[in-house]
Amino acid sequence: MALIRWQPFQEMESLQRDMNRLFDRLAANDDGGNRSTFVPAAELQETSDAIHLSIELPGMDPKELDVQVTAEAVSISGERREKTHTEEKGMTRTEFRYGKFQRVVPLPARIQNTDVQADYKDGILKLILPKAEQEKNKVVKINLG
Repeated sequence: MALIRWQPFQEMESLQRDMNRLFDRLAANDDGGNRSTFVPAAELQETSDAIHLSIELPGMDPKELDVQVTAEAVSISGERREKTHTEEKGMTRTEFRYGKFQRVVPLPARIQNTDVQADYKDGILKLILPKAEQEKNKVVKINLG
């Protein structure tokens, strides 16, 4: 019988990924795929000095977005309002998603949340989140042998 080393942090990360997938699937399949809210897509890139976060928010008025940044996470919430119109023969069909939404994005490093830069253009919210000084100067010594 082989011995296997227990790695609790790796198992916790795996559990977190599985739970995130489960909640994403539940959100996507709410009401048979006809959900009234949406979860905006996010893209996260890390450099040595900052974290760059882009969020897809097409058709949103930037004044109606609530963006809150802590040292560990970014929270974006808002509401998409339905524009009502009638079509021919009294029938209206839409595939757009309307309603309130919230997305919390955990950050891989602590940031200086007082120096965040934001830009909203063409339906994309771009945030530049500068890393905290202690994160920039973080050096890990590796002992060999």
